[in-house]
Amino acid sequence: MKHEEKIDILITGGALLTLSDTMDVIEDAAIGISGGTIRFACPRADAPASSPAETIDAAGCAVMPGLVNTHTHLPMTCFRGLADDLPLMEWLQGHMFPAEAKHVSREMIYRGALLGMAEMIRSGTTTCCDSYFYESHVVQAAVDAGVRIVAGQGFIDFSPPDGEEIRKKAEAAQKFIAKWQPLAPMVTPSLFCHSAYTCAPETLQTVKRIADDADVPFMMHLAETKEEVDLIRSRYGMRPVHYLDKIGVLGGKSAAVHCVWLDDSEMEALAASSTGVCHCPESNMKLASGIARIPELMRRGVAVGLGTDGCASNNDLDMLLELDTMAKLHKVSMMNPTVMDAATALRIATTGGARVLGLQHLIGSVEPGKCADLIVLDMKKAHLTPLYHLYSQIVYACRGSDVRDVIIDGKVVMRNRGLLTLDVQKVMDDVREIADRVRRKD
Repeated sequence: MKHEEKIDILITGGALLTLSDTMDVIEDAAIGISGGTIRFACPRADAPASSPAETIDAAGCAVMPGLVNTHTHLPMTCFRGLADDLPLMEWLQGHMFPAEAKHVSREMIYRGALLGMAEMIRSGTTTCCDSYFYESHVVQAAVDAGVRIVAGQGFIDFSPPDGEEIRKKAEAAQKFIAKWQPLAPMVTPSLFCHSAYTCAPETLQTVKRIADDADVPFMMHLAETKEEVDLIRSRYGMRPVHYLDKIGVLGGKSAAVHCVWLDDSEMEALAASSTGVCHCPESNMKLASGIARIPELMRRGVAVGLGTDGCASNNDLDMLLELDTMAKLHKVSMMNPTVMDAATALRIATTGGARVLGLQHLIGSVEPGKCADLIVLDMKKAHLTPLYHLYSQIVYACRGSDVRDVIIDGKVVMRNRGLLTLDVQKVMDDVREIADRVRRKD
């Protein structure tokens, strides 16, 4: 009798988009999962004999790696729609900073993050990179929801920091890393400085040094608006990327968010330092910040991932919608329909994001030995019929509501659109209660 391998989950049927280096698409696939790891991914006819504890029938579906959201601020789901249709600096300084100063609490952060987790799971995101204050409460929400997270403890200077303030920041950074590193690879602690215009050079250098010493990612907003570029030039006599390069905060496991207003020399500097870029097209469009030169960055070898940004500036966490926007935005901005094809866009949202976050050895593609983070898309819908080209259909026609099943680290967290780790109604009710307080200005 032929030996059958015991596995936890067997996914059968459907078309598998591996997003591997060779971009293989396997029709009528079989994916075996055991202990949180992909054991095999191949045509069903070639699959080894196995005895699964659970079988998922994916006939008529597409199976692919979970989406990687490289930049968001999950607690800001509580401020979704609070201050729309404003320029970035007015939105930030006139509305967001005051709202956060008045309403941010540990309770708000945890509840808002849980709502963000629910929204991300239901739209196919399995890994997110979040950055906020009191970030440990965001991490707890991710652990409770079963979402893989790169969690960035946030730092900002509202006044010039003295030596004691820098020391406290250093201690907070080290304590955060030590607390959450043991939960790797589901939790990757990181450090996040808000920007070069809200953080003193001493803060940037201190936080970056601690990130490098601990070998964790260092993230920051960069060159989001022309106003920001002008401000940095007036303060330091050079453009933002060159300023950061001079003070030693590029390279290592660094990633810069937005990068809209870069000149050619700055793009070259990012490439030379192997600094990644997190692209947030919908947020940049909504705040009229501009269009990042993503195709040109990629031609220079810069790792690029896709992010939604926070719900206060987007206003959703649906990476499939973000994918569609990104691909079309660059076509029209460069007047070239070939400049970002569907396959390239999908790589940015999966393998590209994994590379930016330093997790490419674990996630981003469906291959034996990698973490079992997968999504199943139901392609049996009117707006997805007929189906000629799978990559194009996913990028240009799919939306978050087409995600049927989600598996993270080998565990089913959504089955047939039903969340298994969260009580969605309670999560929404909790955030509505917070929103009532914000409305009343309590």
